[in-house]
Amino acid sequence: MRAQMSGIEDHPSPNFGPRRGRPAPDMVVLHYTGMEEAEAAIERLSDRSSEVSAHYIVDLDGRVVRMVAENMRAWHAGVASWGPVTDINSCSIGIEIINPGHALGYPPFPEPQISALETLLADILARYSIAPERVVGHACVAPGRKCDPGEKFDWRRLASHGLSIWLDPASAEPGEADAARFQAAARRFGYGAPESGEWCGQTMAVWRAFLMRFRPSDADAAPNLAGIAHLDRLASRWPVTGDT
Repeated sequence: MRAQMSGIEDHPSPNFGPRRGRPAPDMVVLHYTGMEEAEAAIERLSDRSSEVSAHYIVDLDGRVVRMVAENMRAWHAGVASWGPVTDINSCSIGIEIINPGHALGYPPFPEPQISALETLLADILARYSIAPERVVGHACVAPGRKCDPGEKFDWRRLASHGLSIWLDPASAEPGEADAARFQAAARRFGYGAPESGEWCGQTMAVWRAFLMRFRPSDADAAPNLAGIAHLDRLASRWPVTGDT
């Protein structure tokens, strides 16, 4: 394996442990910090009592801080799942992006920050042969509980560089928004959707996470057939993989 990218600052966190049953990561989870400044985020992720951490922080100006070694299990995802995987922390690298988030105005992600994130992601994906579809958001693996990095994050730009995936929405389709069809497509793609056949609370949480990720201009839309068809196409092209 080639060496990691240069120019990374180290600020070790005590909040980590061994990966469980995983020799190496095969996913990347992107977060926003929900905090306005990097130093406050570093302090929290270094506090033993917080019981949270991440492998990297990407600051507004493009500074990259490493907090947990990649071969270790950082505590960034919490209760989360993607396809059959329920221990997201053991199979992933967690990257925290400095942004105050929805509760504090949710400003756009600045260019230097996204450029640095792209460099970091390209390095990680190349070294571990991680597929672009295995780069997900915190909201993807914990819908309802988390909403980051949110609808202002430019997933399409990452996909244009092979660092994530994207499909443009197709034309609207007439018809009823079938909850069972949506749930089935969501599970095939990776989301932890129930099998109730109804637009229950958890199904709506998955719907919202899907919209923020792939239909950000319609992030507050009610369930509709166009969105369901969009997710069907995603699930057909990139069905979830991974061991438990």
